[in-house]
Order: sequence, then C-alpha cells, then structure tokens
Amino acid sequence: MNKIINPPKSEWSILLQRPTQTIEAIETTVNSIFDDVKRNGDDGIKRYTSIFDGVDLGKLYVSQEEILAASTQISNELKAAIDLAKNNISTFHTAQKTAKNIITTVEGVECWQEKRAIQKVGLYIPGGTAPLFSSVLMLAIPAQIAGCKEIILATPPNQKGEINPAILYAAQLCGVTKILKVGGIQAIAGLTFGTETISQVYKIFGPGNQYVTAAKQLATKFGVAIDMPAGPSELLIVADETSNASFVASDLLSQAEHGTDSQVILVTTSLEKLNEVELEIEQQIEQLSRKKIAKQAIDHSKLIYVKSKEIALDLINEYGPEHFIICTNDNEFYVDNVQNAGSVFIGDYTPESAGDYASGTNHTLPTNGYSKAYSGVNLDSFLKAISFQKISKKGIQNIGNAIELMAEAEGLDAHKNAVTLRLNSLK
Repeated sequence: MNKIINPPKSEWSILLQRPTQTIEAIETTVNSIFDDVKRNGDDGIKRYTSIFDGVDLGKLYVSQEEILAASTQISNELKAAIDLAKNNISTFHTAQKTAKNIITTVEGVECWQEKRAIQKVGLYIPGGTAPLFSSVLMLAIPAQIAGCKEIILATPPNQKGEINPAILYAAQLCGVTKILKVGGIQAIAGLTFGTETISQVYKIFGPGNQYVTAAKQLATKFGVAIDMPAGPSELLIVADETSNASFVASDLLSQAEHGTDSQVILVTTSLEKLNEVELEIEQQIEQLSRKKIAKQAIDHSKLIYVKSKEIALDLINEYGPEHFIICTNDNEFYVDNVQNAGSVFIGDYTPESAGDYASGTNHTLPTNGYSKAYSGVNLDSFLKAISFQKISKKGIQNIGNAIELMAEAEGLDAHKNAVTLRLNSLK
C-alpha cells in the first residue's frame, strides 16, 4: 500500500481520488449499447450477452424449474445463514415504516403524507467474479416490505447460461417476481426501455462496476430513477494505537477482494499502528483465494498518518467513504461528528462484513464521495410520499386572502380567481 505521512490539506483532493475511470471515458460504449437495445430489444440484449458473458441465451428469464432446482443445490447450513440474515434485514427495514400523521396547519386545513410503493422496480445483482446473493436480500426484502408489485432481478449468467443457485434461492425467498439472465450495460438498458419480454421499470437499484454505474446514470435521462451512483466498493478505517492491527488488516482486505477497482484506506494517528497494519496485510493477503484481485486493489489503496483525531475527522468527511470503520479509544468523537459516510461500523467487534451480510443494515451504499449527498438504500427508497390536503369552508376563509395576495403579486390571476370565487360563495 501507499504510505502517506501528514499530507497537507491542499493535497487531499488529489490524495483521495478514486481509482475509477470517468464517465466520459466509457460513455461511448454505454450510449452505443443503449441505442442498440432501444432499437433491437431482446435481440440486442442477447447479442451483448453473447459478447460479454460468452453465452448464447435462448430465453432471457430463469424458469420455474431452475428456481426449484436451486433449492437443492445449496447446503442446509447456507440456507439457514440466508434465513437468519433475511430475518435481521426484515426486522431492521420493517421498523422504518411510518404511520400517517394528519396535521392541522390552521383551523379547517388538514395536510398529510401517505407512502405508496413504486410499482415496478429493477434490481441489479453483480455476478462476475463473486455472485452477490447477499445483495438480493438487501434489495428484494425492502422492495417486498414496501409492497412493490413487480420486482425484476437482473444478474449475469455463467457460460452455461446458468445463475448461481444461492442467488436464485434468495430471490424466490424474498418475493422477486422475475429473474433475468442478463447483466452489464445491456441489463440496465433493457430495464430502462423495456423489450419484447422485459418490462420497463420505474426505478433501478443495485451496485455494479463502472460500466453499470454509468449505465444507471444514463437511464435517468430516459425517465427512469435510480437508487444512487453505486460503483466499485470502498472502505475507510480510522484507527489509533489502541486498535487491533490484525482486525484492521482483515477489514481492509475484505473490501480489497471485491474487485481490482476497489479502494481501501487506513487513516491513523499512530505511526506504529500504520506499520503493524501494513505487515498484517502482507501476511494475510497470501492466504486469500482472491489474493490476485486483492493485491491489485491494494496497489492503489493508502495508509495515511495524521497528527490528530481532528485532522483525521476532516479528512474522512472530505473523502465521504461508502463504509467507515472506527477503531479508536474515542469512538464517540467520530460517531458524533462524522458527516459523510454510507454506513458506519463501531468498535473492534463490528467488522464491515457484518453489514454486508447479516446484522440487518443495508449494504447498498453511495460510493465515490456520493455519501455527501446520498443515503444508502432503505425502505423509503422503494416508496413515494404523496401529499394530501383537505380544506373546509372555515379553512379557505382562514388562508384564502393570503393566497389571493400572493397569487396577485406573482401575476397569476387565475390562481387568485380560484380562491376568490370560493370566498365569494361563502358571503
């Protein structure tokens, strides 16, 4: 890893850059595939699946027989683990429901909000080098709790045209209505425009590589909402002399193994701990089955030493990490003052892996600094808030004159007249 000692604030913006291409660098490819899928529908989808995934698909959807078979292809132990995670995720997201609260703003004027589910949603699940069935739980469970009527899952197939059985098991467990054997840009394009067999959705969720992220952002130009710009995974850990170097290193590596474009950062106020963590990484990485991927991610990751926790906090808020782990003797300082983070993990026994799988919080989070403005996926991500108001005769008399004056001042006579007619009818 790259070691940086007391970097001046003037260099932070460069120091904290992500190892990703800009959208401009890949948008030509994304635009081309979008245009093709829009014009050619299923044929375009199948052509790009053949090019990128090396498989010629007959049908785009997983059959019921494949779903049933998947349940027999994973161990009872894994099923139990998935069930435990499902229960915890369901508990956490169900608690996010809010009741209707009717507010009387003035006598005779009642206002309230009611939540309605987004009717058709698309869930993107990366398949690539790691079949992320955990992401199925994170997206399908709140979609089901919200009451979304159509939940379409898209995930890339292997070269036999098959989907990992754990993904299929989790999908059927969590109420997914259709499963597409399609990944990458072409999947996002299909969900954006709809094809002969793929329904157009209203909102697309899920993480992915840089191409998928760029495709999701392009989808917004065609009237489809997205959860957030969620690209390659990232983790920042703040640690001091009291932290456990082996724990810290293991967490850094747990994110590094996601992909070669992942980024992990240690910020520490202890030079001794920085060196200990570096040594632990060198030792632990050799034991990983995905060490080749992890090593490439480590190459553009950083170990940063700063003099004080105040400087550390400023740097962390400037970076805005997707995942933020706190391992210090003053955890509350960071908990109370962090402004920009997707999800926070507190203390030596709270690994980031817990949030990825089974603690209950959602692991679909803003990356690339978007935590400065975006929240991670939650129940409200699958809901719309519709405002309602009901005004009585007394109510229109209480606010009518104010409306008339404001409308007149804006030069909107019809707005004023809509109130004046009602007020005159009550004289």
